[in-house]
Order: sequence, then C-alpha cells, then structure tokens
Amino acid sequence: MLVPPVAHTTEGTLRGRLDRGLAVFRGVPYGRPPVGPLRFAAPVPPERWDGVRDAFEFGPVVPQSGPLTAEPTTGTDWLTLNVCTPDPGTAGLPVLVWIHGGGFMSGTAGDPLYDPTELARAGLVVVAVNYRVGAEGFALLDGVPANRAFLDQVAALEWVRRNIAAFGGDPDRVTVAGQSAGASSVAALLTMDRARGLFRRAVAHSVGGNLATPALATEVTAALAKQVGTAPTAAALAEVDPWRLAAAVTELNATLPEHLPRWGRLAQAGVTTVPVVDGEVLTEEPWTALAAGRAAGTELLVGHTRDEFRLFAVLAGRHGGYTEPEARTALDQLAPRPAGPDAYRAALPGATPEDLLTAVTSDALFRMPSLHLAEGNAAAGGTSYLFELAFPAPGMGGLLGACHGLDIPLAFGTLDSPPARPFLGEPPTPETVEVSRELRQAWIDFVTTGNPGWARYEPQQQLTRVLDAPSETVRYPEQASRTIWAGQGPTAFDLT
Repeated sequence: MLVPPVAHTTEGTLRGRLDRGLAVFRGVPYGRPPVGPLRFAAPVPPERWDGVRDAFEFGPVVPQSGPLTAEPTTGTDWLTLNVCTPDPGTAGLPVLVWIHGGGFMSGTAGDPLYDPTELARAGLVVVAVNYRVGAEGFALLDGVPANRAFLDQVAALEWVRRNIAAFGGDPDRVTVAGQSAGASSVAALLTMDRARGLFRRAVAHSVGGNLATPALATEVTAALAKQVGTAPTAAALAEVDPWRLAAAVTELNATLPEHLPRWGRLAQAGVTTVPVVDGEVLTEEPWTALAAGRAAGTELLVGHTRDEFRLFAVLAGRHGGYTEPEARTALDQLAPRPAGPDAYRAALPGATPEDLLTAVTSDALFRMPSLHLAEGNAAAGGTSYLFELAFPAPGMGGLLGACHGLDIPLAFGTLDSPPARPFLGEPPTPETVEVSRELRQAWIDFVTTGNPGWARYEPQQQLTRVLDAPSETVRYPEQASRTIWAGQGPTAFDLT
C-alpha cells in the first residue's frame, strides 16, 4: 500500500494523495474565509491547526457570475489553493503559480482545463489559486480595500514564499502565470509594491484591458446595490447572501446596453465588476507604469491569440451577423484617440462590419494590452518574449479560429479534458498535439530557465513567435493594429 504524501507547512501538517505518480494537495487554505466580519476585507492569514489535515478535495467554489464555469458548492472557505508536485521530499524545483481567468466574475482553480499533471511530470511544482471574483473581489466600496482579488493573490504568493519548500519547490524560482482575467492579474502584480519579491518571472496570455476609474466603479456599485434593493455601502451589501450578490452581477451585466451612453467602453466590453485604478492597490494601468519606469521589469512571457473575439461571437450566436451600426458603435467606443474609427477603416479597406468590430474589440480588450505589456516591460529593463497563437481550433467546424482561451488546453496539455473537446475535437489532430507540445515546452523552459526558446521581443525588430502548424518567428504580425495604437496604450474605462 502506498503511503500518502505529507507536507509540513507553517500553519500545520497536510496529508495529500498520490495521483498518477504525483503528490497532490487540494483545498489548502491561504486565508481565512472572507465572510462575516471579514466580508470585503483584505485577506487574513489562515489559522493554525494541530494534527494532520487532509488535503484531498478542492476548496469551495467562489460565488460566480455570468455564464458559470463551475457548479455552485457549499462552504465559504474560498481562499484556498492546490499544489501538485513531482516529489515533496526533494528541493529546488521551479514553481508555477496559476491564476485562472473568467472575466473577473467566474472561474475556479479546480477546472479540468488546468490539470497540472503534464507540467508536474516535467519537473514543475504547480500551484493553482482560488480568489474572490465579481463583487466579492472587485466592487468598489467605502471603508474596505479596492481590488481585494489582487490582495488575495498576493496572500497566496506569500503562502508560497513561506511554504513551497515543503513541497519540493524553490521559493526563489517562482513564476506567476495567468490567462485573460488571470493575465490581467499578473500584469497588476508586476506593478504592485506588495507583490515585489514574491515571484521571479511572469507568464500572461491574453492580457485584458478591462479596468475602471473610481468614478465609474462607484456608479457600478450603486447600480448593483439597487439591483438587490439596498444601499451601496460595504455594511449594507455584507448583509446580502454572496451567491445572491453574484447573481445580481449577472443581472446587471445583462442590462449593459442600457448603460452604454453613460458607461461607454465598460458597457461595450460586457462586464461590470472589473479592477479599479484606485491609486493604492492599483496605482495606474500596468503597461503605463512599466513604460514610465514606475515599476521594474522582469522576465515576461506574454501573448495573445489571433482571433480573440471570435469565441464570444460564436457563443453568442452572432458570428457572421454583426451589422454596420454595431461596428460603428464598437469603433466609436473602443478605438484609441485621436486615430479613432477612421484609422481602422483605412487600415482594413474592404473589411466587413464584422471584420471591423472583431478587430477593434480583439485589440482593445486583449491584443494591445498584451503587446503594450511586452513593450512596457522591455522599456522597464525587463526581458519580454511575445507570441501570437495563430493555430485555428479544429472543433466546431472551424468556426472558432485561433480564439480566446484556445491556448489554455494547449499549454496545460489537457487536450482530452471535457471543456477542451468542443475546441479541439476528438481525438486531437497531430497538428494540435504538436502545437500543444511546443507551447507547453515553452512554458516549462521559461519557468525553468527564463527563455521559452525563441528570440526576445525588442520594439525595433518586434520578433514574435507565431504558434501554428508549423510555427515561425517573424515581425509582430498585427502591424496595422500596432500602428493605430502606437503611443495610445489602453486606458481605464471611464464615464462618458
């Protein structure tokens, strides 16, 4: 009979389990349940325990909004993480800390897309973090910290700093990684004083440009409170059941077209509870802070997909059906100034309304934040490696293209997981397997050595790895968009 793995942390002893030759510890608390008096508070370190605590099951799912990516669960011990290690008895292994995406309103570290098996088999200690999303993590409220989700992530990184050696990891070889909202979190952590020294490298896939000014975030909180029939204060909203408040975020998102004249780009983006440039936790847009030298550069692997917006168009049943008025609205709201909508029409002659809407939305929400983060990090003295995923998803009749989120099962090697099958088809094609192998190996090499296997990005040469079948390293492929957005990094959404 195999003996279950044991790890001795500063809070107490954990008993994990063996899974496919790896030691797995799940539902490990890095903070106390943020409910009751701790609702909307900064995370508080977990209590110590005596004896041995079983770490067999994922922690409870944080209250979710929008299209749910995880089924609701009972329990409020939301601030947990999972650790998968090749050998808790060794020392000095490189560490990957994963921050999930989900539009800042959903997601869980236990998603089968994030199965760490293939990465851990390659010698990485993989940590996946749950954090507060939606109103719990981002609603701007009086008397409590803004961007509590980012503070959760810092607390998780502090836990890793204290404890990862007990799992065979090296606290000085930590890479923080994320996709979409998780990548936006990574971008924020790059510029946060509280996160300094907690990680050495960073991986960011499809960095989101969804940020709000305090003025806009205050109006969103007022609308959210109206949705549940209470005052827009921390004390009043703390009396609302967390899952009811999460449902209210979903309801508010559904009304965003009505708020377009006032909320502008936020309404166009389609998500209400986003990080706030509050001047304390998040002092400014991350790419701006880096480019201006107000944050130190690091070793950064960053990229985006070619057809970012396609996923959302297909899921909404709108692919192929966008109109000229809709394109005009998207261009008016999202195109940078002073170039504006005319720049897109001039750069894409003969483009259909859907082409224009797709280009500006992909740029504003993901592609240009990713590019500007790479350039800002290089300007701050860091080393940036840039990629674009151009490999089209084989599933769903090819409708998805190289869409948002396709990179995740490719990087984790979870090609056969249930969430990946609609994207990748069954079974995965040889080309899919090869692109997955390259991207996963790039992660492994970068986490281990700081180099993913291709040339660094410099603003002059703009060398970018285009992941496809086959891949190639070329000048940044989205030149029209780069020119339109030159010197016009994405800015926080504001009232119009």
